[in-house]
Amino acid sequence: MIFHICSDQEWQRARVTGSYAPEAFPADGFVHCSDPGTVHLPADYLYKGRADLVLLQIDPARLLEPVRWEPGDAEDPAGPWFPHVYGSVNVDAVVAVHPFQPNAGGHFTPVQPEPVTPVRDSST
Repeated sequence: MIFHICSDQEWQRARVTGSYAPEAFPADGFVHCSDPGTVHLPADYLYKGRADLVLLQIDPARLLEPVRWEPGDAEDPAGPWFPHVYGSVNVDAVVAVHPFQPNAGGHFTPVQPEPVTPVRDSST
């Protein structure tokens, strides 16, 4: 499983449209994702203190677009590598949605998520 951080509002929009791509997608060309042990790194860097976030748990086998593991910092290929989805994320690849809250100091921690909000098609 891989994970992506977004606001709950962004996720709700994606559920309506059937796919998700962040605002940075046109510039980056991919959707930034993480594994459970590294998800706190971009969270602290990009979202420190934000309390409106959710963590999308994505099954790569369900994605319609390719996933590539690449260095988080091209200058430091020995550093952590992150999965990048080279296209939008189809919502049926999201198998669970987790609240993603910072601690009292505004920092995020590595996660070992259990499914808390199964994603279901609300039209059935």
